[in-house]
Amino acid sequence: MRYLSLDWIDAVAAAAGDSADVAAAAKETEIGVTQVVTEAPEGVIVYSLQVEGGRLTFQAGAAHPEHVRFEQTWETAVGVATGALNAQEAFIQGRILLTGDQQKLMDNPSIFGAMSAVFDSVRDRTEYA
Repeated sequence: MRYLSLDWIDAVAAAAGDSADVAAAAKETEIGVTQVVTEAPEGVIVYSLQVEGGRLTFQAGAAHPEHVRFEQTWETAVGVATGALNAQEAFIQGRILLTGDQQKLMDNPSIFGAMSAVFDSVRDRTEYA
């Protein structure tokens, strides 16, 4: 499946739904994160992670409520997703624009750690071209 396609979003959502670590982290997290990827082959892609009431949703479209928004180009998104580019370095270099409540990100590390394993689980089935 192609990176950031609806099939990829569905695969990530299914893997997150099957993860005991995600379920445990979701119980202690309240956050809405929107990802905007520009210059993608299809144009602009928007998807989100929403954790509310102990339930995680990963889907196409913006989070509501949206606490944090990341914006980056397709090239940066692919680089970070494949490990060719370190996310922290990309942020420092201004390649990833972060807006919203940065403290909310820092207050909820468990959900992002759990989701990292989910992304790893779909990586080998993903095409990044």
